[in-house]
Amino acid sequence: MKTVFRARILQLALLSTAPSFLCAAQRPVPNPQLASKEVNARVEALLRKMTLEEKIGQLVQYSAGFATGPSASNLTYDELVAKGQVGSMLNVVGADQTNHFQHIAVEKSRLHIPILFGLDVIHGDHTTFPIPLGIAASWDPEAAETVARTGAVEARADGINMVFSPMVDIARDPRWGRIIESNGEDPYLSSVLARAWVKGYQQDDLAKPDSVAACVKHYAAYGAAIAGRDYNATDMSEQTLRQVYLPPYHAAVEAGVASVMSSFNSINGTPATADSFTLTQILRKEWGFDGFVDSDWGAVRELMNHSIGDGPTVARKALEAGVDMDMEGNLYGTTLASQVRSGKIPEGVVDEAVRRILRVKFALGLFDHPYTTPGPVYEATPDRRAVARKVADETMVLLKNDPVEGIGTLLPLPSKAKKVALIGPLADDQRDLLGAWSAGDPKNVITLKQKLTQRLGDRLIYSIGCGLLAGEDEKILEAVTFGGSVAGAQNAPPPDDDKSIAEAVAAAKQADVAILALGEPANWMEGEAASRVHLGFTGNQEKLLEAVVATGKPVILVVLSGRPLQLKWAAEHVPAILQAWSPGIEAGPAVADILFGDINPSGKLPSSFPRAVGQEPLYYAQLPTGRPATNVDLTHMPANSEEKFVSRYMDEQNSALFPFGWGLSYTRFRYSKPSLSRAEVPLQEVLSNKGPATMVGVDVTNVGSVAGTEVVQLYIRNTEASIEQPVRELKGFARVQLAPGETKHLTFPLAFDQLSFYNVDAKPVVESTTYKVWVGGSSLADQETDLKIVE
Repeated sequence: MKTVFRARILQLALLSTAPSFLCAAQRPVPNPQLASKEVNARVEALLRKMTLEEKIGQLVQYSAGFATGPSASNLTYDELVAKGQVGSMLNVVGADQTNHFQHIAVEKSRLHIPILFGLDVIHGDHTTFPIPLGIAASWDPEAAETVARTGAVEARADGINMVFSPMVDIARDPRWGRIIESNGEDPYLSSVLARAWVKGYQQDDLAKPDSVAACVKHYAAYGAAIAGRDYNATDMSEQTLRQVYLPPYHAAVEAGVASVMSSFNSINGTPATADSFTLTQILRKEWGFDGFVDSDWGAVRELMNHSIGDGPTVARKALEAGVDMDMEGNLYGTTLASQVRSGKIPEGVVDEAVRRILRVKFALGLFDHPYTTPGPVYEATPDRRAVARKVADETMVLLKNDPVEGIGTLLPLPSKAKKVALIGPLADDQRDLLGAWSAGDPKNVITLKQKLTQRLGDRLIYSIGCGLLAGEDEKILEAVTFGGSVAGAQNAPPPDDDKSIAEAVAAAKQADVAILALGEPANWMEGEAASRVHLGFTGNQEKLLEAVVATGKPVILVVLSGRPLQLKWAAEHVPAILQAWSPGIEAGPAVADILFGDINPSGKLPSSFPRAVGQEPLYYAQLPTGRPATNVDLTHMPANSEEKFVSRYMDEQNSALFPFGWGLSYTRFRYSKPSLSRAEVPLQEVLSNKGPATMVGVDVTNVGSVAGTEVVQLYIRNTEASIEQPVRELKGFARVQLAPGETKHLTFPLAFDQLSFYNVDAKPVVESTTYKVWVGGSSLADQETDLKIVE
């Protein structure tokens, strides 16, 4: 059976759309609500009534709760709010708490201006979904939108009207702990998902009572921190900045995002929080952004550490560069007024920042409906669990499922599996299964042990195997942790690893198959300020894995982590590997769904997995080299040549262990050679940008025996550009469900946005050239055709 399926390709404006010579009226209007005459008339009327101190108060944001850095303030917030000297607060959660401050702002301040309440809602609020990197593994924008929509509804019920999400930093180095918050390594995938996150939070209408203002972060290029070390500098060409790192932020702006957060890093020597090139020239003049820019925590004050001035100076530089709100820096509120009065800062600069913030407050409807009606205590209801489970099911990536002699493939497990040994410190760890940056209650997590016990009963043998941390890990974390000790965070005393590994080996010997749930501790080694130089399993987990494998019993490895880990030994010795990320409250049920084949895995990797840490940063879209390792740069196959004087490692392959876009299924898919509606297109027609230059068509067939969902991926390579281009770039994808034997025909457009690149002058261009075009199930796709662009 063959059906025609036109892929729902989310068009991506990869480029800076508005040339700088355009007048303001011609520039894009990403969010019509913020640009509306009604909103801006109300803003101007209010601005005329404000004193200088009240204006500056709108630019001030303080935290009254959890902190991710040093607090700059030790203040009486009630008094400041009553004076109109606080525009926003963060980490104030719950209707009672937010209403307390909102009543003071609305009823006691002179102009009755309501407060914005912000919170890090990263992968759900109370209902905790998989981490964002896991959501990206679904390659499903509807899943991202669902997570954002659910988080927005729950956050608004808690009095939160602004969320510091989505994070769309391109992350190509898993040493950087904040890769867990990202959409991975690719600008196209991240941009499609950025739009979905913003739509879920804001619903294209900030005035809806359950919408929140999204704050896209961290602008810009934070994910390129040198050596993968958090808060570190970034250094790159303008072409790379525009072509790789800026597109996801641009996509969020085009989706109407209300706020942007400046990042901690410097970019080519200029701190991002004082960078007028990115914050004003690109963000506002080129992209037409009308919302406001919030600093990251203390980022304005930390400009002093970048050695660009004292407190008053860095406050002025940040404001004039385009940072409208000072999060916990305590510099805008204490230094701007005197500088305005002395003439160092024009009052018009302050006025413009205030306008941007007030626009968002009016668009949210806070002046008309400032308070939150208290609701019932949150419950993880069956309906909420069903939504979380469906999303989690899509995020699981089957990395390996090789046949075992005399058994066949281990996955899926038969429903009447005999004795199953479940081993590992993450099999029954509610807190770490939630993932980092979670506000959810660990008590709502269903663990893998709980689910398999329910499913298998006395056929399940459980052993913890070892702890998540060993001696050296604990010493390191005790030296850097905050908010309590590592030991104090344990639900129970850590096991004696030597004894518990022996017990795990004994358990495996009693079973027909062993499932190992291994990874890293989300609460300590993932997220912000959690950079790692070693990407293996923590503690004695590798020792545990090798001991169980040595029993000769078939082993299934479930990896529970917030980043790509180094899995080389496992890939060589374990027949079945499932990457499950940090799955959230439905962790156990979702993993079990895949293990038993109730759900056919469809996840694909959003980030490459290294063979060794020394390969990092590792990503598929690398630039070519004059001395390519044969069969790597030119044909994208994994094996290095034996020649010495080429671009290669002496002691390891160049390629990823598991590449971008990789993910197996319990069925098999066959691809036809891609076809083009036109194989040769005039250059001027592409430059006119009036529609697709050509349409790429491909037939995909399920040649297996069970239904499955495939993520069909389109890649191109510009082979004759004026400056070198990556060996492959993702330019389209679609999730397709296929019954056994079914064929669907998919089409993908290639137009200016997909074919263009930034030239030596950092301008978007298309030139006469030849493109290689591939379609397949990963970045290793080998079905190809050629597209020529001719003068």
